[in-house]
Amino acid sequence: MAVLEGLEFGKSDFVLLDEVNIEQFMENLKLRFEKARIYTFIGEGVVSVNPYKQMDIYGKEEINAYRGRELYENPPHLYAVADAAYKAMKRRAKDTCIVVSGESGAGKTEASKYIMQYIAAITNPSQRAEVESVKNVLLKSNCVLEAFGNAKTNRNDNSSRFGKYMDINFNFNGDPTGGHINNYLLEKTSNNDRYSHNAVLSALNVIGFSEEEIHSIYRILGTILILGNLQFETDRESVLVVGMGDVSHIAELTSTEPDNVTKSLLYRTVATGGGEVIEKGHSEKEACFGRDAFTKALYERLFGWIVGRINAVIEVKDYNPVLHGKNTVIGVLDIYGFEIFDNNSFEQFCINYCNEKLQQLFIQLILCQEQDEYRREGIIWQHIDYFNNQIIVDLVEQPHKGIISVLDEACLSVGKVTDTVCLESMDVKLGQHPHYTSRKVGQNSTASNRINYILFSLAMQLTQLHPSFLFFPIAVSLYNHREPYYVRCIKPNDIKSPALFDDARCQHQVAYLGLLENVRVRRAGFACRQAYTRFLQRYKMTCENTWPNHLMGTDREAVEAIVTQHGFQDDVAYGHTMLFVRTPKSLFTLEQERAALVPVLVLFLQKVWRGALARMRCRRMRAIFAIMGCYKRYKVKVHFWEVERRFASVCSMADYGKSVEWPTPPAALTQFHSITQKLHRRWRARQIVKNIPPSDMGEIRAKVAALGALNGERKDWGCGRSWERDYLANVRDSHQSSSNFILFSQELRNKDEYNQVIFSGFCRKMNRFNKSSDRALLITDKHIYKLDPKKQFKVLKRLPLEVITGLSVTAGVDQMVALHTSSQDDVLLYIQRGELCPDQDRIGELVGTLIDHFTRSVATVRGCRVR
Repeated sequence: MAVLEGLEFGKSDFVLLDEVNIEQFMENLKLRFEKARIYTFIGEGVVSVNPYKQMDIYGKEEINAYRGRELYENPPHLYAVADAAYKAMKRRAKDTCIVVSGESGAGKTEASKYIMQYIAAITNPSQRAEVESVKNVLLKSNCVLEAFGNAKTNRNDNSSRFGKYMDINFNFNGDPTGGHINNYLLEKTSNNDRYSHNAVLSALNVIGFSEEEIHSIYRILGTILILGNLQFETDRESVLVVGMGDVSHIAELTSTEPDNVTKSLLYRTVATGGGEVIEKGHSEKEACFGRDAFTKALYERLFGWIVGRINAVIEVKDYNPVLHGKNTVIGVLDIYGFEIFDNNSFEQFCINYCNEKLQQLFIQLILCQEQDEYRREGIIWQHIDYFNNQIIVDLVEQPHKGIISVLDEACLSVGKVTDTVCLESMDVKLGQHPHYTSRKVGQNSTASNRINYILFSLAMQLTQLHPSFLFFPIAVSLYNHREPYYVRCIKPNDIKSPALFDDARCQHQVAYLGLLENVRVRRAGFACRQAYTRFLQRYKMTCENTWPNHLMGTDREAVEAIVTQHGFQDDVAYGHTMLFVRTPKSLFTLEQERAALVPVLVLFLQKVWRGALARMRCRRMRAIFAIMGCYKRYKVKVHFWEVERRFASVCSMADYGKSVEWPTPPAALTQFHSITQKLHRRWRARQIVKNIPPSDMGEIRAKVAALGALNGERKDWGCGRSWERDYLANVRDSHQSSSNFILFSQELRNKDEYNQVIFSGFCRKMNRFNKSSDRALLITDKHIYKLDPKKQFKVLKRLPLEVITGLSVTAGVDQMVALHTSSQDDVLLYIQRGELCPDQDRIGELVGTLIDHFTRSVATVRGCRVR
């Protein structure tokens, strides 16, 4: 650590001092304070000096620097202690606690606040809403509790006048799931500025206080403030309240009658020996005492209700260890600070007593128990002398002899009890005690233990206060079985100066906190101790002889093997049940090697588990594919069976199965299904075609050709009628000119030597001037002829058939056709319907016969014959 911070900042751990004496301790503490190093380690604990100024050492960068790191990897800080407690809780599922102690103004409350902020910052990476809510309430509760539980004293502007022990519950993931606050309020005065008031109001809303509850808090606070201002006066034999307006205001705030308020302030109820109950009036002094007692009791109940309301919000709800895993706890104790004045109130006496009790516990755990453990484990040890303040604690709490017992007896005595009576009783019974003094016993004493009369009046027995100031044994039982971490706070001066280091003041605190003895024990002792079983469980993977399980006689032998392999023999001691490690460096080296091996082991476990998962998935996939294969084969067979059933009798059907609905095929047979349908259609077509006479086959081919060419563009193209082809020679269609055309065609056949007439019929010729004239069209297998029917079918134009490159028709019902030629000398004709049928469409016939002819001609040229 000295290397990390540099020697100019002193020793970052008091254990590293050259000589352990008060002079070097104070010199190091002062140097670090002057160098703005307010934190210094003593082993696992940290000494904190109040800097009395804001320091930029609590941001996100510092949080990330300390998160998950070992205690000695970074310079001393509250975050190091908080992270150590969190790691111990998370790694070993062990409850931990952080005890923050010191006198009033030493910075305990601020320290506990930063500890809470750090724990909240390092948890919950998933940012779940419910965990965030718990964290917000835990942090905001500090603001509320400080507002109602702190006060301004002569030495401290914000002195804790209440003890707060906060439990934070964590689940197995290390995320906070709730918490609980134990409070012990002793006294309070109001001192809030506007900023603090707004912060408290915001915190109340975040925690979950309703508007009605906040309004009720204001009403009670108003009642307390007005009660504190009430004055009394004596009118002859009776006592009166000065200013009845305040009484009316109190009655309004508390929803009571003014007469009842006055009566409760001026009278008390007394039970007589005969069983009667009478009302006895107060004297003016007794009325003032009663007012103060009522005010304190009212405020204490308000504070207790606020803490209970916060606990109701943050407590762990519906937690089942079987379902949710082990519930671990980090406790944070922010004890109220002690102060010593010339005249100490009874509350201050209780506060100081509780701090003595805390110091006694610290001595017992750190100094006494640690040395006892060395002796119990058989470790060679030189005893360290220290002052045990048990004698001071006994002076206060010893039954029948202590100050509290003396006060109890005095309060129960017959007659009027005053502070003088109590003081005389203590002087008589405790005057010979070496640590007891009073103004009467010792005139050189500057501090008085004067007790206020109000605390010992019959109206307020001392026994009623015991739950407040005897809380500490209860708190001890809460964290005595947890692994403790300590923050020891020191107040550098009494004037709140960030530059002044009062040597005498600080040395006095170092002395009564037992820090020097703590350093001696830590320096002579061991930084870490662990049971052999737990040490082996954590570090066995760092030694090949102990991983995964050792074959040695005992766990101690296995631990010795680990230590020997790493060369730490001179830095450890072996107890009966535990291993003691002297310096943190050895443990840190083990942690580093373990941290390096953990990812390797995790990867190995992941590899094995992923392989097992892959094999399971493979077996499942094989099973799935086997089932799928069987199912697919079954579906194929079912499909074939269904097709066979439906088409079993298609041969005998009139439509050869055209009306039979095909079953939906499985996905594997989609292509096969399409091919099967085509085969059925071809078979059905052949069945139909084979019954057609050969003489009709030409017409059938032409109609099929027209069907494919027109592609449904013309609604009626003559499919349903018989195609005559040669209409000019047909007597029924051209009875007046058919005989002349027959003679003409015979002559033309002899001349041009064509074999057959493809198409003939009357038409009208359209010229470019949109004028038409009657014409006749003759298409043979060699030429296209344009004839004049009025001149004995005179040939007006003759084109070789091979010059035709295409023809165009419209999608309507008209008979317009354009014959395209290679010489771009297109022929535009309008086919006339003739006399056979006035509404007969002949465009389809013309298209079909031409396509059929050209198709057969091409096939013949290629060496095949189309049938």
